[in-house]
Amino acid sequence: MSEILIQNVLQELPESSLTTRLLSALDYIVPGEWENITSFEAMIKSVTGEDDQAIVQQVGERAIALYADASNGYQRAVQIFRLIDDTGGLAGAVSLANKVGSSFELMSFLDRVTPKADTTQAIDAGVKLVGELAAFCYCNGLPGDSVGDFAESLLTYGKEDAIRLAAYLACDCLLPLGPDFLAKLTEQLSARTTDAFREHSRFSKIASYLPGGDIEEKRSLILRNVESAGSSLQQFVDGKGMTRESVLQRIQQGLEIADDKLDYVAAGLDITTSYFEHTGIQTVCRRLVSRAYGEI
Repeated sequence: MSEILIQNVLQELPESSLTTRLLSALDYIVPGEWENITSFEAMIKSVTGEDDQAIVQQVGERAIALYADASNGYQRAVQIFRLIDDTGGLAGAVSLANKVGSSFELMSFLDRVTPKADTTQAIDAGVKLVGELAAFCYCNGLPGDSVGDFAESLLTYGKEDAIRLAAYLACDCLLPLGPDFLAKLTEQLSARTTDAFREHSRFSKIASYLPGGDIEEKRSLILRNVESAGSSLQQFVDGKGMTRESVLQRIQQGLEIADDKLDYVAAGLDITTSYFEHTGIQTVCRRLVSRAYGEI
């Protein structure tokens, strides 16, 4: 049993930060889906629609117990979401200012970031998507390589899942790679050797949470996941009318960024925001509460 309480994990999320400003700026893609819930009681009421404190308490206690039981996958899902956004380096320097939602640190760091080569960005995007797959499987009790189930689920994403997917496609695909991001992802991931993945810091952090006995099997899973989810990702982008230009404009407005160099903005957002961790923790809480409510 874990001593970490899920309600504390949720309540530690900032009410205002660069991350929340980024997500608010992208709300136009999935309007009304995301609410920045950082209170466990508020999450219970949002999921269940219940106001009776006795029921809220009962649901909360059951959800806490489900999370504490390590045989469930919820703790691992939270850890994956956190590790995906654990960039280290400059992120530590901006973490304090980030809590108050200032745009100053992002603007001041833009001239110190190095845009990522397509190779590095492709592995980044592939790793983030396979992290989403793994967390999805852990939360739903599915085998970790259920790429088909995951690909289908993307088209029904709502709430925190929907805004996270929108942010992923905006910040990790469209801005750095362009409208043909899927072709670039497939091409770059196919061409990369196991050494390229072994040396990639983001991959190394979540590798132990992925199925597969060695790096080659995990690399293969990343590629299969991109290929399987590709049509769903493209359908989301096309259906929501997402373009490089519209995404950049909204982010510039929401975070008060004057810079229009797409690769620099993408690199700066990667360092200074943690949208996977923030919305991922909210997703895990929502799944926990939904299951707990169904079991009482």
